[in-house]
Amino acid sequence: MGVNKKSQEYLDSFKDYLREEKNFSSHTLRAYLADVLTFLIWVNEADIDEIDTKKFSEYLYFIGQLNYLKSTIARKIASIRAFYRFLYREEIIDFNPTDTISGPKRTKSLPNFLSDDEIETILRNVKISTPAGFRNRVIFELLWASGMRISELSGLNYENLNLEQNEITVYGKGAKERIVLIPDKTKESLKNYIENVSDMIFKTNKTAKSPVFINNHGYRLQNQSIRKALKEVVNNIEISKKVTPHVFRHSFATRLLENGADLRVVQELLGHASIANTQIYTHVSVQRLKTVYEKTHPRA
Repeated sequence: MGVNKKSQEYLDSFKDYLREEKNFSSHTLRAYLADVLTFLIWVNEADIDEIDTKKFSEYLYFIGQLNYLKSTIARKIASIRAFYRFLYREEIIDFNPTDTISGPKRTKSLPNFLSDDEIETILRNVKISTPAGFRNRVIFELLWASGMRISELSGLNYENLNLEQNEITVYGKGAKERIVLIPDKTKESLKNYIENVSDMIFKTNKTAKSPVFINNHGYRLQNQSIRKALKEVVNNIEISKKVTPHVFRHSFATRLLENGADLRVVQELLGHASIANTQIYTHVSVQRLKTVYEKTHPRA
């Protein structure tokens, strides 16, 4: 079993399209390409234009027997659909066999979030006695204070900072630009890192295009390194929840809504294209209210 030469060429072109036009993150890009490659291997060297709706339905049945989560199957379908939309747009195929196929309904789970005390516990346990530790503490504080994605944070350059106005310009999904806000305390921590600590990690000539957060070799700090640093901190303290950089974003949104922030404002700060993506945090807030009510009201 394998992929024929033409299909491999189409897959390579699809990769360029996702990376250059859609501006997919490296993580999403790898997932989409892996999903499409698995499908192409399954069809066993069949030409792209030979694959019809029936063949695609057979593949859905096949992956449905593999005990994948509904969310994983939905992503695999989305990946292959995107591939075929690309082929149709490029006039490589005359018919898109995925148009009439509906995937499984995703079970929407409420996002995990941290309490203020849990976040403060994490921040207190970051060892800031080393330059890298101080940098990590600033990163975690910035994630919590701004709600930005980890990829947005690691992608920051000095030209994105407007610290006089407590503003940072970030580029989200689809290279969409937005401004996030940070409080004075976080701003002072970030300034301290820039002015006094970053050169202790690696001394570089800072320009507008230079990365804000760097590793020990002076290169841009990668998402994987941030996740690893957070995991090391969390492993040494007693927190039962799963903690990832994205949980800081969930916590940021939840806290804003609990304190009366307008849903549209939260949507703008998070960079959500649709308010439907933001509304899930209202469910988190209501669920928390119910929990507090049941614990504290004598008639509950």
